[in-house]
Amino acid sequence: MQKLREKFAAHLSLPKEIALDLPLITLTGRREVIIENYKNISEFSETAIRVRTKEGEVTVTGERLVLQQITSEILLITGRVGGIKW
Repeated sequence: MQKLREKFAAHLSLPKEIALDLPLITLTGRREVIIENYKNISEFSETAIRVRTKEGEVTVTGERLVLQQITSEILLITGRVGGIKW
C-alpha cells in the first residue's frame, strides 16, 4: 500500500510528506523549528519539546523554547535550538 501511495504521489507531482502523511521538519538557523504533520506533543519545557509523528518521536532541545504557533498540522518552536533527535 505504501508503494502505491508513493507512485500515486509521484504521478500527480504531490509532495511525499502530504501524500504519505510524513513529518516535515524545517530548521531556520538555531532560532526556529517548524514541524508539519505531527500527531501530538508528548513533553513541553523551556529546554525540551517532544513531539510524536507517524515516523516516531522527535525531540527538540535547547534553551528558552516556546511553542509560538500550534495548529492541527503545524508546530512553530522558537528559542535557542541546541539539537533535534529522532
